[in-house]
Amino acid sequence: MNGIQFQQKLLGLQENMMNFALMLTANRDDAQDLLQDTTLKVLDNQDKFVDNVNFKGWVLTVMRNIFINNYHKIVRVQTVVDSSADLYNLDIVNDSGFDSPDKAYQIQEITKAINGLNDDLKVPFSMFLSGYKYNEIADKLNVPLGTVKSRIFFARQELQKQLKDFQNS
Repeated sequence: MNGIQFQQKLLGLQENMMNFALMLTANRDDAQDLLQDTTLKVLDNQDKFVDNVNFKGWVLTVMRNIFINNYHKIVRVQTVVDSSADLYNLDIVNDSGFDSPDKAYQIQEITKAINGLNDDLKVPFSMFLSGYKYNEIADKLNVPLGTVKSRIFFARQELQKQLKDFQNS
């Protein structure tokens, strides 16, 4: 297929592409942006199209992939990480909601056990308890994702050993 035929086929699909974009975005302005991005991307990658492949399917797949990538980009940008949080001070006792002295004592013991962990385990575990995701912890501490996961796992194991008396209470 030559360049002119390619462009004519692409122009013939504009209505289908707009309908698909509206289905993905549920917003006319966003759909028009997606349609424009897709058209440009398809034209830029015209050389990657193989003649015996379904052209409409290829174009709509490009559109879907652009939509997914844009969505992930927006989620990354909108993620807020509170860098002012004190990662070493877990204020569990005050936020516990337990009114009985036994529960308060148990929480104090848990907090003491967490504070007793070495910093390699305590920091990622405390961040995890504070709601950070594994990849956020890895980025913040500048360590590999697998290291973060294993440190949190080892922190849990260590805490289970130290707190085995409270597991059955």
